[in-house]
Amino acid sequence: MKKDIHPKLVECTVTCSCGNSFKNESQKSEMRIDICNECHPFFTGSERMVDTAGRIDKFKKRYAQN
Repeated sequence: MKKDIHPKLVECTVTCSCGNSFKNESQKSEMRIDICNECHPFFTGSERMVDTAGRIDKFKKRYAQN
């Protein structure tokens, strides 16, 4: 195998805009992200369900061809 073809990994501190931070390995020593598992709606359980059935029926009724 070839030597020295892989980038050097260093311990990276990842900081989210919500204030959460964690350690990871990366080529950079520091990263800033907008959203993480602590503030993403899917992981926090605050996900809202959109009632699309009413919208679809309204659209079909409006643009129905007779």
